[in-house]
Amino acid sequence: MTSAESDQELVDRAKNGDLKAFDLLVLKYQRRVFRLISRVIKNNSEVEDVAQECFIKAFRAIHQFRGDSAFYTWLYRIAVNTAKNYLFSKGKRPIALSELKKSEDSDSFDMLDAVSNENPEGNMAGLQIAEAVNKAVKKLPDELSAAVVLREMDGLSYEEIAEVMNCPIGTVRSRIFRAREAIAQELRPLLETQGNKRW
Repeated sequence: MTSAESDQELVDRAKNGDLKAFDLLVLKYQRRVFRLISRVIKNNSEVEDVAQECFIKAFRAIHQFRGDSAFYTWLYRIAVNTAKNYLFSKGKRPIALSELKKSEDSDSFDMLDAVSNENPEGNMAGLQIAEAVNKAVKKLPDELSAAVVLREMDGLSYEEIAEVMNCPIGTVRSRIFRAREAIAQELRPLLETQGNKRW
């Protein structure tokens, strides 16, 4: 059974009043939802409150989930909207994805995991590349940075990104291509001999 089929079975059970099934969905996705919300809201106690509100909204709206997209894509949208609404209610400006800092336990553009401790020169080069990538992402327009962050950092498929961003899949492909090209342009001076390769 695939993860999507497993999710759909749990959703179907939750729709029929099985609270344990919904608890299993919460357990499966709570870490990802917390991590996502913590990129938008920096106060840990607020993150917990917003995450709880997100799951309450998801539970109340579970009958509206038709399965046209993956359950996590649907939950992701609820989490993003809940976090933005929370900031708005507090009179704060939502943080653009291009401004978000990654937490230490999550995936990152910084590529530090790829840096070898045995090679100091390689470490320095890796850190310079990581810094250049992060700077390049921050310079991107919001729609480009959001698309590439969802793809490269969150690992969403093009279809899921189209669902989250509410745009055609062709637009998603175009945005990711343009974002990658802009990042590659920033990296070319550092990569020298690999200037014609994408990161």
